[in-house]
Amino acid sequence: MTKVDFKKTLDAYRARKGRFALVEVPALGYLMIDGHGDPNDSPEFASAVEALYPLAYTLKFASKGLGRDYVVMPLEGLWWAEDHASFTTSRDKSRWHWTLMIMQPDWIDEAMFADAVAKTSAKNPSARVDEVRLETLHEGLCAQTLHVGTYDDEAPVLARMHDEFIPEHGMRMSGTHHEIYFSDPRTGDPAKRRTLLRQPVEPIS
Repeated sequence: MTKVDFKKTLDAYRARKGRFALVEVPALGYLMIDGHGDPNDSPEFASAVEALYPLAYTLKFASKGLGRDYVVMPLEGLWWAEDHASFTTSRDKSRWHWTLMIMQPDWIDEAMFADAVAKTSAKNPSARVDEVRLETLHEGLCAQTLHVGTYDDEAPVLARMHDEFIPEHGMRMSGTHHEIYFSDPRTGDPAKRRTLLRQPVEPIS
């Protein structure tokens, strides 16, 4: 059985450090769960992660039983705040809203999802699995780059993306800031973390 690694087959998951690019991101399915607050000390954030991963692996094993195997995708996050400066200047994480996600293959349907939720909840009734949803996100044209370093060191990179690269290409921001965590945020050297930074854009009319 061939195991598919979508990080290697989808252009949307490819980026280079120090280089911004415009990429067309197709409609993709995700496990999603919402929350608010500083991810560093929010119990809500930790419990969201704990709900996503068991469900993602339950779906992987169900798919493998159908003869279709794949690598579980990395954790992702959509981030927004009323004041966009909280991302690039003040870094006031207490004001951040977020949706945590794990991308799913297009053959994972609502029936498989519902069955996986039931099985995962039965194993751990205290988890927030019942708050997770299966939803399609279509971001379309996006600016993105690879950041290597701590999350707090993202601010200058985002400032360049927002204030230089996007306007210079006749674009403006049109959607929610998106991060893909190729490195497990719970382990390893923070200075070596690899994070794809993405911002949906649209042409300036």
